[in-house]
Amino acid sequence: MIFYFSGTGNSRWIAEQIAKRIGDKTYDIAKSSTIPEINNEKQIGLIFPIYAWGAPEPMIKFAEKLKKTDAFTFGICTCGAEAGNALKKFSKIYNLDSSYSIIMPSNYIIGEDIEKENIISKKIETARKDLEIISNEIMQRKKVYRVNEGNLSTLKSTVINKAFNKFARTTKPFYVDKEKCNGCGICAKNCPTSTITLVDGKPIWNEKCYQCLRCINYCPQIAIQYGKATEKRGRYTIEKYLQDKNTL
Repeated sequence: MIFYFSGTGNSRWIAEQIAKRIGDKTYDIAKSSTIPEINNEKQIGLIFPIYAWGAPEPMIKFAEKLKKTDAFTFGICTCGAEAGNALKKFSKIYNLDSSYSIIMPSNYIIGEDIEKENIISKKIETARKDLEIISNEIMQRKKVYRVNEGNLSTLKSTVINKAFNKFARTTKPFYVDKEKCNGCGICAKNCPTSTITLVDGKPIWNEKCYQCLRCINYCPQIAIQYGKATEKRGRYTIEKYLQDKNTL
């Protein structure tokens, strides 16, 4: 079984592509509070995005509760470039036989604009090739550590990641353009922390936030902003760039 957490689709797509290739099934940890029975699973996969060179909080909490079995275990993280020591730290929570990082398009429009379309397409096509290799290695039960940690990986995955989780996950800069917002409620429905509620048909944010950025990137009206900088930036969801949309 392949467990995944995904913000704007990258890790979900990776999970589903791996599952298709190795004949497994996927499980979105954000959609259920219960953990399925895994005693008879041949392999356990955990797939998630990198947030500030670390694993996202919901995947960490899920892994802490996940039963340890004799199944082959693998972890795959998606990142814009570097993963730091995220998978080494994660493996201390739930031991991984194999670990991989896959470079995917960035969705962190809080920090910078989305990448150019040709760069996004190239990243996705390169990921497809990586997926073939990774899938074969999983089926062969190869123990692999192929993670692009980058420079200063320990510093990034400790000090910077800790600062991100403590200070950067604030919801205060979120706001909605009330003239653009049509009250569709997609943001509230998709929020993995259920921190968004609609008041008079418009979203408001409570305090808890993973910074997955589903709300801002999936808003069909481009009505949600995070500070003034995002007003001039694009939006990213993987569906916009896939030729095989029917696989999602």
